[in-house]
Amino acid sequence: MAIAQKTYKVIGLMSGTSLDGLDIIYCHFKKNIDTWDFSIEKTESIDYTSHFKEKLKKTVHLEASKLIAYHNQYGTWLGEQVKNFINTNKVKVDFVSSHGHTVFHQPQIGLTYQIGSGQHLANACKQKVICDFRTNDVALGGQGAPLVPIGDQLLFGDYDFCLNLGGISNISFNHQEERVAYDISPANMLLNYICKKINLEYDEGGKLAASGSINTQLLDQLDKLAYYKLPYPKSLGFEWFRDIVIPIIEDIDDSVINLLHTSAYHIATQIANAIKNIKKKNPSVLITGGGAKNNFLIKVLKQKLDNQVSVVIPSIEIIDFKEALIFGFMGVLRDQNEINCLQSVTGATKDSSSGVIYKPS
Repeated sequence: MAIAQKTYKVIGLMSGTSLDGLDIIYCHFKKNIDTWDFSIEKTESIDYTSHFKEKLKKTVHLEASKLIAYHNQYGTWLGEQVKNFINTNKVKVDFVSSHGHTVFHQPQIGLTYQIGSGQHLANACKQKVICDFRTNDVALGGQGAPLVPIGDQLLFGDYDFCLNLGGISNISFNHQEERVAYDISPANMLLNYICKKINLEYDEGGKLAASGSINTQLLDQLDKLAYYKLPYPKSLGFEWFRDIVIPIIEDIDDSVINLLHTSAYHIATQIANAIKNIKKKNPSVLITGGGAKNNFLIKVLKQKLDNQVSVVIPSIEIIDFKEALIFGFMGVLRDQNEINCLQSVTGATKDSSSGVIYKPS
């Protein structure tokens, strides 16, 4: 009974593949017998400077010793941001739950690696820390991704589909009495890469994309990528985007607006295919992540769905901080030794309670 009445006060940290910055959320979670309630109390986004962003992007090329050193430095930096956040907002915290920043994600060879040392983070902010949520699932033969579906199921279960448009688009839903989830396609990672050709971080509202036209050669090449024919569970990482998608983009001689327009159609097509493949009556889809603010992408997606799906764009707080919220929630589940990684989602040999706990010293 004591567990059912306890309110967990947690800080969640998220740094995604789109390299926008660090999302910090302070939230409360309360368990009611077999359901969970949450409230978002405070949020903050810390934008990465261009220098910081480049450094994170290049971690994939660092030699082992330098990567580990940066893993520790980044952990300390995360802890300093948490300490500042706690002091500024004067909040009491049970623990910090951190996703870290993914450098390597190649589950097919048993590899996933997120920088942001939990011990350094804990020491810097003087709080208990739970992090490294992916490694155990990969050790159990899983993809180690996506992990957000446990939160989709327990916190956002009123929607038939939960779609996140971050650096990568991913989706989760209940199918045949199991939670299913997988990465669909590149999303902001692709659009932002194209924007950098004209020194823009991103295409605000999809305005540039809306003014372009389709390059049929590019659309055909993207839509025929082998990944889309693979069965789920499956997941994507930056390495795949770098090795497979970037060469296609670089081989096309066209304007940035046409590249953006075509890429938006590609992303929307792959997402619509994923949703249409699962037959649900009058389905609803909750869309979060930065891509939810891309009006052109959402417009094309609605067209591709033949306006047969109820598309829900939630509050800005949920759009921007849902992943950080759910990683905070995953920490709660880990702290209680409850399942937070689903084998039906990742393909692991079993469900697990994943995450490593660090205490400050």
